[in-house]
Amino acid sequence: MQTILRILERAGGYRPTLYLNIENPPYMALVIEATPEPGPLGLPGLSIAHYGLQNGDAMRDPEMCFELSKPVLSQLSLDPYYWRNDYIGVEQFSRAIAQGRYVALPSLHRQHERFSVEWDRNLSLQGFAEAFTDAAIRG
Repeated sequence: MQTILRILERAGGYRPTLYLNIENPPYMALVIEATPEPGPLGLPGLSIAHYGLQNGDAMRDPEMCFELSKPVLSQLSLDPYYWRNDYIGVEQFSRAIAQGRYVALPSLHRQHERFSVEWDRNLSLQGFAEAFTDAAIRG
């Protein structure tokens, strides 16, 4: 998710109150926000979603949650753990804490990683990094 990391850097980096709403017509708005709880490994969580409207309700198409990490001698990275699409009624956790234990579904996690690569490519081609301005910063 290099496009998201570039936007995050331009927005001043991660912070617990982060909320960005990037308008880029004709595409659905892209919202990047810090999650109130950390990810399954205790790292900062980031929700990334396209939002549309259906019957007046906000609909995620899709939403993915990632843990933000910076391994020693490496760059920031985003590791997915959640995927949701309200239009088709699907919600998936590929990594989570269940009954106090870390649970990972490797096959689903690989699907989430592949999807995030494709989504990142689309966000880049659709110009979301270029559409980001300080007006998108809400938190």
